[in-house]
Amino acid sequence: MINFFTMGLCRYMLLVFAVAALCIDLTFLASAAEVTYDGGNLLIDGVPKVILSGSIHYPRSTVQMWPDLIQKAKAGGLDTIETYVFWDRHEPNRRQYDFSGNLDLVRFLKTIQDAGMNAILRIGPYVCAEWNYGGYPVWLHNLPGIQIRTDNQVYKDEMETFTKLIVDMCKKEKLFAPQGGPIILAQIENEYGNIDKSYGEAGKNYIKWCAQMALNQNAGVPWVMCQQADAPQTMINTCNGFYCDNFKPNNPKSPKMWTENWTGWRYCVRFKNWDGANPHRTAEDLAFSVARFFQSGGVLQNYYMYHGGTNFGRTAGGPYITTSYDYDAPLDEYGNLNQPKWGHLKKLHEVLKSAENILTQRSTTEKQLGNGVVLTKYSDKAGNDSICFLSNPNGSNDANVDLQGDGKFFVPAWSVSILTDCKTEVYNTAKINTQTSIMVKKPNGAQNEPDFSKWEWKGEPIKDALGGNGGTSNSTQLLEQKAVTADSSDYLWYMTSVNAGANGDLPVGSMTLRVNTTGHVLHAYVNKKRIGSQWGKDGNYKFVFEQPIKLRKGRNDIILLSATVGLPNYGAFYDLVPAGIVGGPVQLLGTGSVNTTKDLSSNLWSYKIGLNGEKKKFFDGKSKESITGWEDEALPLRRPMTWYKTTFKAPLGRDPVVVDLQGMGKGHAWVNGHSLGRFWPSMPVKGSGCSATCDYRGGYGSDKCLTNCGNTSQRWYHVPRSFLLDDDSNTLILFEEIGGNPIQVNFQTVTVGKACASVEEGNTLELSCQGGRRISAIEFASYGNPQGKCESFKKGTCEAAKSLSVVQKACVGRDSCSINVSEATFGASNCAADVTKKLAVQAVC
Repeated sequence: MINFFTMGLCRYMLLVFAVAALCIDLTFLASAAEVTYDGGNLLIDGVPKVILSGSIHYPRSTVQMWPDLIQKAKAGGLDTIETYVFWDRHEPNRRQYDFSGNLDLVRFLKTIQDAGMNAILRIGPYVCAEWNYGGYPVWLHNLPGIQIRTDNQVYKDEMETFTKLIVDMCKKEKLFAPQGGPIILAQIENEYGNIDKSYGEAGKNYIKWCAQMALNQNAGVPWVMCQQADAPQTMINTCNGFYCDNFKPNNPKSPKMWTENWTGWRYCVRFKNWDGANPHRTAEDLAFSVARFFQSGGVLQNYYMYHGGTNFGRTAGGPYITTSYDYDAPLDEYGNLNQPKWGHLKKLHEVLKSAENILTQRSTTEKQLGNGVVLTKYSDKAGNDSICFLSNPNGSNDANVDLQGDGKFFVPAWSVSILTDCKTEVYNTAKINTQTSIMVKKPNGAQNEPDFSKWEWKGEPIKDALGGNGGTSNSTQLLEQKAVTADSSDYLWYMTSVNAGANGDLPVGSMTLRVNTTGHVLHAYVNKKRIGSQWGKDGNYKFVFEQPIKLRKGRNDIILLSATVGLPNYGAFYDLVPAGIVGGPVQLLGTGSVNTTKDLSSNLWSYKIGLNGEKKKFFDGKSKESITGWEDEALPLRRPMTWYKTTFKAPLGRDPVVVDLQGMGKGHAWVNGHSLGRFWPSMPVKGSGCSATCDYRGGYGSDKCLTNCGNTSQRWYHVPRSFLLDDDSNTLILFEEIGGNPIQVNFQTVTVGKACASVEEGNTLELSCQGGRRISAIEFASYGNPQGKCESFKKGTCEAAKSLSVVQKACVGRDSCSINVSEATFGASNCAADVTKKLAVQAVC
């Protein structure tokens, strides 16, 4: 393959899209096209392009969901889908690979191609992504002599082997752009520049090696490195963050690209944790960040995430990242449109794509208008066409701008207006003219639930562990949990015994058991009796467990069950953060007049990995143990270490399905053998810091726009429709670790309950109930100067008399409707000349 880097321009092959003005018809052409990047532009067959992309992670949804998610992204104005590649899922055991089911990377990429879209492949293979162990398989941690993410030959050999595997697989399937495939960019490493100083010179050498190794794969497309200011010139360095308008690539030939525009949550700000509130980023602020980026010369912008999805199985990282990875993205966890975010961004994408030819010619002038207001004008080379960005980055003060002969404009604080021909406002980031969807959860109409008589149960078989038996290895040290389990389970038993009385060095009677653990959860048993449980709180996963115990004469079994809740995924040397009771110490302390202290850390400890119920697959519905041995009488409630089972009918319709686990404690859930992920609804959200209102103005921060304080951290868990059977033989299995009550558990569907909007005159109101459901009634409609917001609209001082009847006629009985907001539609409103008229509507679905 020709090395285009020696030619002065970075030339690659890329598929071509036919972009049809505002409708953004992205018709895929399965043929190679030349792409170059130079002078800050990305050119396809010599034509500079604006790329609008969104992240969708294939393992966080299902194969059946992929086409719908991708089509909704395309309908929202995107032309590209970005995804990570998840090493831990594809190589769970060294040299044993899995690309089946929702891990079928090739199928996912071909689904993108079938939709007529580009793909960006972020191979990493470190991904962060709030994913367990940052996407690394834990067996990597246990290789002799390895040091991860640095200039270490053991690690580099493994990284290169996996990278080559992915690239070769994609080349074989002709998925790279020069082959007529969808992949236009590939990424190596990920946000290493945030932490590379911790690795010193070895880190610098490692990044250079990464770049050369990537080029050696001959993928035929450019490689990017995000958050890597000193990336080698053969790489395109890119920006990640909430705002990237001030970012400049380190090579003047490189296009200005934003690989992660965080649509809601982020590690250094706030994620949805088991004890954390729900973070939100407003549609206005997100649109503001995108408009500012393209105002300042941006070429490619990617939403992270466009669809967040679900952390099925044990894939959630953290520690303490929830099973939901909703991310407040334009598509919610279940694949519904998150309105108004999706619609507000769609309108912005239409404007940007319509001006693609002008934006990419890079003929710009900039004018400071005072008080921070900036006018940026883009013109075509002939000077016949132009587009202007009028931005007001002030976080509190609105601006009235007089462009003299080109008009007067009101630019709200923290907003950008886009003007065609620099005279007509076609979009403002703070003025939302799309619907807001009020999502509701409805009971399962297929049956009356809960049906208590169907619950069965069985206790987790722990007699062997409580007796100190069943261990698979022994040591006179307290070992780190990952080193023993290789993360094959959340659970590791630490088992030892002591003698008390005449033949022992400990007295019979009362003592205190003290355990120093690095987390995340600890359950302690002495002589087969549970004496207590404890877990990390407030971001501190290390803690000291202390409980009084009584030693009997002779042998006393001390059994400690350590549980992890997602391994760390970010930070310098995060891979070395310990889990479990590594090193301890574990001590027995005398009480009262007994002044004895016994350190058990160097005792002979026996180790048992996982739960017996896991090994016997109580959850899969196929093994003998999962079918037999269940009891249907005397259902125990709030009993730790218990398995529950019930059957149910699949909810009717096509709306997404969730299971409400209110009343349960902590554990894991399965439907028909498919893991829904960890649950922990008993973990409360901290009771302060939330607000019923959210001001979009000003920079987004960690304590802004929080909700759900004082409630359970995650109550509802996604059950993809593809997990369900059409009959009434669906099975729900719950493993309850700390004690819960399954009687309240029930299945529900998620749908649009109400759709409302406030649309300014001159725009078009579009309402939809999604999923084919119809608008059944109009609760409010007023064209004039209505006041309030969704669910609290009220009439203003002026109104067109036919407001309600016009909307009812246009919308009721339809699954969607479209109304031009004008006096021509509604008649006279009798509003004063200086009143900005608008239409407010609230519809019932």
